[in-house]
Amino acid sequence: MSELLIKARGLGVVRNGRHILQNADLDLAAGKIITLIGPNGAGKTTLVRAVLGLISIDEGSIEKAPDLRIGYMPQKLHLDASLPLTVARFLALGGKPRVDLGEILQLTGIDKLIDMPIQSLSGGETQRVLLARALLRDPQLLVLDEPVQGVDVGGQSALYALINEIRNQRQCGVLLVSHDLHLVMATTDTVICLNQHVCCHGHPEQVTNDPAYLALFGDVIGAQVAPQVAIYTHHHDHQHDTHGNVIRPKGAHVHTAGSCSDSCGHDHHA
Repeated sequence: MSELLIKARGLGVVRNGRHILQNADLDLAAGKIITLIGPNGAGKTTLVRAVLGLISIDEGSIEKAPDLRIGYMPQKLHLDASLPLTVARFLALGGKPRVDLGEILQLTGIDKLIDMPIQSLSGGETQRVLLARALLRDPQLLVLDEPVQGVDVGGQSALYALINEIRNQRQCGVLLVSHDLHLVMATTDTVICLNQHVCCHGHPEQVTNDPAYLALFGDVIGAQVAPQVAIYTHHHDHQHDTHGNVIRPKGAHVHTAGSCSDSCGHDHHA
């Protein structure tokens, strides 16, 4: 069994008297990729910040492995265009690396970008630089917040493949966050669908067709997706009240790996 890096149970975060996250469980293990999906405002960033210890929780508990090293890749890099900052200098700002810099540069494919101004990079190149900086900490857990933000479709497939390669080589745990309800990595071990609470979790379905792209938040029945991604479908076993709180029918089962049943007020695939 893989080493458990983080065990979170019943997490709840309340702001202005309203739950923005409630009753969320999360297990992050070494060598496993967990993909967290959900629409905008679903609480994905809140859950990540709670796991990283950046915000306090109002409910539940979080247990972490001793001296856990976490590498974090944010969604975007916001820099003043006039700031003279090369890729090398940006990476150095992260502190002394725990691993060989040259190895990480080659792994992420940015070795030829090292002397370039970071503001001149493309979206895909910038994301790879952010990934490299996270890896310089030699993390046991890699947290990637929408890593394909601003990357074209072809670059997304390449970046997903790279993340899988990193997991295989370094055996770190990976928490991959996305707002996409339908597009998840085929190499993901577990998908968690979040909408202020965990709607369901389980393994993504295997996809054999080769598509150009996958429509977001729409009906994707019959759509084709690239080999690096898979369609994840589910139903729900609960409803929401007017405040977004979960109402479970009497006798309803708790979510298990795979799918859920009944209605959640959102009849959609994810």
